[in-house]
Amino acid sequence: MAELNPIKLWRGILSLPNESRTKTIAVAFTVSIVCALLVTGATVVLRPIQAQNRALEQQTRLEALLAEIPGLSAILATSDEMKLSTVVVDLRRAEAAQDVTPETMASALTDSANWTELSPQEDIANLGSRADFKQIYLLRGPEDQVELVILPISGTGYGGPIEAMIAVEGDMNTVAGLAVMSHNETPGLGARIDEPAWRQQFAGKRIEDDTGTPQLAVARGAATTEFEVDAITGATRTNTAMTQMLAFWLGPNGYGPLLDAIRRGEF
Repeated sequence: MAELNPIKLWRGILSLPNESRTKTIAVAFTVSIVCALLVTGATVVLRPIQAQNRALEQQTRLEALLAEIPGLSAILATSDEMKLSTVVVDLRRAEAAQDVTPETMASALTDSANWTELSPQEDIANLGSRADFKQIYLLRGPEDQVELVILPISGTGYGGPIEAMIAVEGDMNTVAGLAVMSHNETPGLGARIDEPAWRQQFAGKRIEDDTGTPQLAVARGAATTEFEVDAITGATRTNTAMTQMLAFWLGPNGYGPLLDAIRRGEF
């Protein structure tokens, strides 16, 4: 009967000449298995730490965005009646999610049923599909009215994914500020989307025209309308990506219906 003891079998393989093809394949296979187990173990161990670091970074960026909005820091410092809350919204229904919380949203999004596939005509931000649940932030005033809404937005730039947050004033048609959370754009060119001087141009810009059509965009050169910010010289593809990202998320397939619902007082 063939020897089935794995230790003796392994010793037998190791005793083969180094030129043996069997020994080479066996050692290579074993090393690959060990490396895979180590990588998998490291991923499992580090995942909570990575998630915590991402949450901390997002919180830091959120605080920086709020600090950049003219006059808001002073209002928050002097008023106990202004409250910033986190809400998970269901974009399919343009309302607060019933059974999904910030703590369970990641788990909910592992289900493909909670994603909406986008047609090529709809997918102007090059997302492929849109998560049906998004975590947003609402700043409410003394009468519980929404004074500010902060929305996460994303798209695909020249160097890869772009993640950002846009703050919209209580009229749901005026930009209060923009923060870029992450990107891989070219240093000195597209990477300038993260520079405060460029981002701060968005404050005060209108989102929709009188017909309700989103017009907020990066101009092809210098801004000429109340909906535009100056283009970044030499970063055509990044400029276009930002325009398409804003158009998608502020339009009918993104937050457009939600902004309408907030404007009607349904939040």
